[in-house]
Amino acid sequence: MQFEVGDIIKLKKKHPCGSFEWEVLRVGADFRLKCRGCSHQIMIARKLVEKNVKEIKKTLDSK
Repeated sequence: MQFEVGDIIKLKKKHPCGSFEWEVLRVGADFRLKCRGCSHQIMIARKLVEKNVKEIKKTLDSK
């Protein structure tokens, strides 16, 4: 899967605030994600993100 900074991803499980959508802030072996509902930020392993992603929404400035 191809992820870029600024992408919005939808995960299978929701955050405790009720949101399924996360913004990608950092890409690498680990990802930094920001919840679109409450702005909470987490670091998560790439393997877990790739396993749990349901949908990727590219941003307007992405190619």
